Amino acid sequence: MADDRALRVRTLLDSVRAEGRTALTAPEGKVIADAYGIAVPGEELATDVEEAVAYAARFAGPVVMKIVSPDILHKTDAGGVIVGVEGAADVRAAFRTIVDNARAYEASARISGVQIQELLPQGLEVIVGAVTDPTFGKVVAFGLGGVLVEVLKDVTFRLAPLDADEALSMLDSIRAAEILRGVRGQAAVDRWALAEQIRRVSQLVADFPEIAEVDLNPVIATPDSAVAADIRVILAENQPPPRRTYTREEILTSMRRLMQPSSVAVIGASNEPGKIGNSVMRNLVDGGFAGEIHPVNPKADDILGRKAYKSVTDVPGEVDVAVFAIPAKFVASALEEVGRKKIPNAVLIPSGFAETGEHELQAEIVAIAERHGIRLLGPNIYGYYSTWHDLCATFCTPYDVKGGVALTSQSGGIGMAILGFARTTKTGVSAIVGLGNKSDLDEDDLLTWFGEDPHTECIAMHLEDLKDGRAFVEAARATVPKKPVVVLKAGRTAAGARAAGSHTGALAGDDAVYDDILRQAGVIRAPGLNDMLEYARALPVLPAPQGDNIVIITGAGGSGVLLSDAVTDNGLTLMDIPPDLDEAFRTFIPPFGAAGNPVDITGGEPPSTYEATIRLGLEDPRIHALVLGYWHTIVTPPMVFAELTARVVAEFRARGIEKPVVASLAGDVEVEEACQYLYERGVVAYPYTTEQPVAVLGAKYRWARAAGLLGGGS
Repeated sequence: MADDRALRVRTLLDSVRAEGRTALTAPEGKVIADAYGIAVPGEELATDVEEAVAYAARFAGPVVMKIVSPDILHKTDAGGVIVGVEGAADVRAAFRTIVDNARAYEASARISGVQIQELLPQGLEVIVGAVTDPTFGKVVAFGLGGVLVEVLKDVTFRLAPLDADEALSMLDSIRAAEILRGVRGQAAVDRWALAEQIRRVSQLVADFPEIAEVDLNPVIATPDSAVAADIRVILAENQPPPRRTYTREEILTSMRRLMQPSSVAVIGASNEPGKIGNSVMRNLVDGGFAGEIHPVNPKADDILGRKAYKSVTDVPGEVDVAVFAIPAKFVASALEEVGRKKIPNAVLIPSGFAETGEHELQAEIVAIAERHGIRLLGPNIYGYYSTWHDLCATFCTPYDVKGGVALTSQSGGIGMAILGFARTTKTGVSAIVGLGNKSDLDEDDLLTWFGEDPHTECIAMHLEDLKDGRAFVEAARATVPKKPVVVLKAGRTAAGARAAGSHTGALAGDDAVYDDILRQAGVIRAPGLNDMLEYARALPVLPAPQGDNIVIITGAGGSGVLLSDAVTDNGLTLMDIPPDLDEAFRTFIPPFGAAGNPVDITGGEPPSTYEATIRLGLEDPRIHALVLGYWHTIVTPPMVFAELTARVVAEFRARGIEKPVVASLAGDVEVEEACQYLYERGVVAYPYTTEQPVAVLGAKYRWARAAGLLGGGS
């Protein structure tokens, strides 16, 4: 049956192509809908007035009449749609009006006839569609339809194809999801029928990549059905060339030699201070890299006490990485030599390629690399750091604090912001990698490596685009169950440049698609640079939560209110305190304090009150995470609070009770030292903010859900 379905669609698409068309007519769309089980109304194509009368009589009640022309895509704009036509006289009049309007709209348009379509019952109008996204390929869309879709843009996206469960999840992902469940006396729509429309459209575009867009708008959803009043299908004018891909093992093999090299050659190494080749050499030598460092410079015999070679081909033995510190115009010829030497990785620091309009030069080096089996990092990058290997292959400032955070960026400036943040917060890193133009190696290669790297506990990536969104999603899905992936996607406010003819195409702005699909992949999206860095710093510190119940313990009522807002804003759940737990908290707080949630112990309480309530929060298995609000008083100074909190958390950790604990400290400058003390001991604490500690807790929860450690979606 599936083969027969595919043959019918293939035959139709080939005939449309043969006629030089990219848009299918409504009857052709009906053929595709029938082949894939996409529910559409009964309809007939009338080529003259009397056929229209006969066909209309077959449907009980009024009909919809629409112009059918391969040259008129927007039927309503052409005056080519009349709704609710009933009776022979009205059908004849409507037929003539529609044809006259079409000829007035486009005199040269070929008119195939008028479609006589069963009038659907009233129901909720939604949109189901699919577009070809330049980053993610075939993407299916769902949202409110009709006029609302253009006003509210309440639409969600998923990668196609998707299964029945994913299709159902789309119904709950729009802001107006409650409408589908029935509100104010209206019955709920048939969710299964609606999800099936989504799933079948997704399968259609996955089976036929040449279909650029499918638009079902509106789909009329009722308690009994979901039927597309109109189906519009557009073919792509051309197919993008396939991207070269590598197997997981190939990626891991080359990345292992890049991140853990035994031998590095620096092409363009220099003795002259101020030159990039000198800075790279100094960082490699001074950073303590234990492998071999081979300077390559045809005009020098010795660089920083090491023998220099005229060509990389003269370097003895195997070389894992060639770092380029020469002008762009010399890269291609040197890369040929790297290929002859069979070096698997080239790190291209030079700028002057695609970012300056030199696309042909970049294409040339990519072709050379592919011919020789070289993986390229860059060009136009600051280099990279692999701290656990004491490797600092960059012209920027060195960094050698080893830890569990891997950080990547497309931008050199962002890379240096990462470096400064890491230094000032004492964040240990496993790697910092510049990606630049991403002529070859990109985020999915790095994700694949860091996902397996035992030194890496959390991956944070700044990106401006993805070359292959599907490869990234595949790598993220493999990595997220093991460790968190945080992404800062730049260009969040850029307008979707694809103002395609269909509603679906116009709605598929880049950021809307990125947002939904990154969430689908389990990635934590950071709203800004500082957020990305704080998430990366905090997530390895916080243990994974075991449930949703969060309790706030605060010494200041005002902080408690703001912390409560932050909990809600981050999609977290404040625990409903049961009577016995409420009574237990009350035994430790003064009569004018407040139990419930937040637990307000008031600001004048001694350290013992903080300690007793925190102990209770950690002891009770119904509580899964604690948010602490501290208020600086002389009664309980900041470091006293920090020391008692860290001590109690460590005591419970030693007993095997690990819960995420975050803290907001309000007070004089001493709270800064207290926060640092807490952070170093596993309590994520921030001064002067109620939003930041809860935001990182929210990020940890999003990862835990995506990793399957908690129920619900990410």
